[in-house]
Amino acid sequence: MIGQTLSHYRVTAKLGSGGMGVVYEAEDTSLGRRVALKFLPPEMARDGATLERFQREARAASALNHPGICTVYAIDQHEGQHFIAMELLEGETLAERVSRGAVPAAQLLEIGIQISDALESAHAKGIVHRDIKPANIFVNSRGQAKILDFGLAKIDQGRGSDPSDATAVRPDELTKAGTTLGTISYMSPEQARAQLTDSRTDIFSLGTVLYQMATGVPPFAGDSSAVIFDAILNREPQPASEANPTLPSELGRILGKALEKDRNLRYQSANDLKTDLMRLKRDLDSGGRRLHDSGETRGGVSVKPAEKSIAVLYFENLSGIKEDEYFRDGVTEDIITELSKIKGLKIFSRATVLSYRDKPVTPAQIAQQQNASYVLMGSLRRAGSRLRINTQLVDTATDFPLWSERYDREMKDVFEVQDEIARKIAEALRVTLSPQEEKALASKPTEDLQAYDLYLRGKSFARRLTRQDLEFALQMFENAVSLDPNFALAHAAISNACAQYHYHFERDQKWIERALAASKRASALRQDLPEVKVAAAWILHAESRYDDAISRVREAIMQKPDCEGAYYLLLRTLFAAGRYQEVADLADAATDAAGNDYNTYVPILNSYGALGKAEAARNARQRRVQVLEPHLKQIPEDARARLLLAIDYAQLGQLDDALREANLAMALRPNEATILYNLACVFCELKRKSDALDALQRAWNAGFKDADWARRDPDLSLLHDDPEFERMYPAGS
Repeated sequence: MIGQTLSHYRVTAKLGSGGMGVVYEAEDTSLGRRVALKFLPPEMARDGATLERFQREARAASALNHPGICTVYAIDQHEGQHFIAMELLEGETLAERVSRGAVPAAQLLEIGIQISDALESAHAKGIVHRDIKPANIFVNSRGQAKILDFGLAKIDQGRGSDPSDATAVRPDELTKAGTTLGTISYMSPEQARAQLTDSRTDIFSLGTVLYQMATGVPPFAGDSSAVIFDAILNREPQPASEANPTLPSELGRILGKALEKDRNLRYQSANDLKTDLMRLKRDLDSGGRRLHDSGETRGGVSVKPAEKSIAVLYFENLSGIKEDEYFRDGVTEDIITELSKIKGLKIFSRATVLSYRDKPVTPAQIAQQQNASYVLMGSLRRAGSRLRINTQLVDTATDFPLWSERYDREMKDVFEVQDEIARKIAEALRVTLSPQEEKALASKPTEDLQAYDLYLRGKSFARRLTRQDLEFALQMFENAVSLDPNFALAHAAISNACAQYHYHFERDQKWIERALAASKRASALRQDLPEVKVAAAWILHAESRYDDAISRVREAIMQKPDCEGAYYLLLRTLFAAGRYQEVADLADAATDAAGNDYNTYVPILNSYGALGKAEAARNARQRRVQVLEPHLKQIPEDARARLLLAIDYAQLGQLDDALREANLAMALRPNEATILYNLACVFCELKRKSDALDALQRAWNAGFKDADWARRDPDLSLLHDDPEFERMYPAGS
């Protein structure tokens, strides 16, 4: 369909599909507006009853003119293809929203009032929807609820419709008693019994929707249709206030009345339900519980009303290709960096939001756990040279998007998209950018998109700190600077990789020389970047110039606390200098800033061991396990992470798990110096001294020659008095 012109509609994109048709975005070339076209599948169009139901949706909806009902512009066909042209909506369905959990009371009331008002208008014209459910309610980017899909709508001949009216639908087999239609979980008892329906049917279904919004679960659920029917007909749902104790008690009463099984005891009109919802909203507002304005509580957490704090969640990778994860991560982290340039915003660090990556989490949960005022969330898909980014800024107090946008661009435009997202967010939050901020947002890390892609790919491998991964990362960084010699971040990454390669694997001066050359080049291009300062500090560390390295990396942390690898280097250098208490004092700040960078825990655990702080070490190990286990689900080939997890398991008494992880790591990287060194630590924990010495000897042969570290490492305490250990790592070497 895409690219075709049907009548005066040019189809531009596919939006989705369902049981009653496929929906496309199109341009109305006559009126110059964007519309949605809903097509009936050809096989369904051949069925007379289905076609009539499809057309009924258009006629029923077009008879209505209300902001809470999706506007139908026309019903048409082209070469036998039947379609409806309707209002194009941007936002999400309530089904998508409630899939993330319960909706805050203030937002629930606002949506409930809007839907009730729309139903009141439809019922006044004698139209009963009969399929009110979360999937048929859309909330646009301005927070306006819209009822969709009048495909099951029936005209109540006795309530305001004229049987001769062309928009009226005459009763037939689809509307007779004895026919059950609708979605089971949201049916009224009269629908479940296949009895005649009226406006009170919609009220019951709306009650089920409001209950699910309030509690996060539908009121009538089960593993089969029979169980659900039985619940609708014979069982009362759990009181909403028990399912969600934070709800106002009056809301529980309203839901109970809407869900009355006897329709004569139910709300008799949508207007009655709307009135009660409006009264409750007024009472809550006057009682000072308007969360966003009062600043008293949000999700049970005290907040400041004026703070514009944003948690940027990692975008969802819609390509389904694991190899694209590095690009998704890089784009998200760069958006965090861009927003951090705006002084009027408080942006949560990469490390803070990293723990939420690829986990189902709601803005309300982010508000409760992090005290965030707003959440930026979205998705990313790239295919060849094309890039699609969908993003929205959600107010955590109302769970409604303040701003949303979809970008369909060429890959080369990725920096402009990041820049525009930052500017649009500032505009949505009424933050005026200074000339300096305008200039900072306009700057790009590189003019070459391929260089940027290589840099992001290299970063994802450099974090693993094994010889093979560092070699691959170094290749990516060098390819990046060959494409763009002025790419300062890539030069800094080369410096980092070379210094760490020298430290961990090959004590050859050539690596320091390469690191120094790359660091000088990076400094000449952008000496202000914290990543460039960290690169210079790694060289100082590799040369055992610990005080200078500590001073330089502290500068980077002052400038950007979550600068990748900065805290790890600082703590590692402090440990190598024997300043254990300083490491312990910085442990909390470091782990908060580093997020799931498991490397940061290495000097912390070693310092706790050197200080004899057994309980603190055990707590830190348990925290690292919580970081390593989900990390290995994401990147199962990370051998270093597996060895560190093996050490933790051994320390925590999980000996079988420790041996399993150690064996897996050795199968992945049998000749890696850092892997062999950590294997020696595992054997020490298991009291297998000879195996530990053998693994340590192999680590020494493979390039791990750091005597300062090995002699201070409490994980190797079993070997510290052994002559063979002294021979490999003599004092003062």
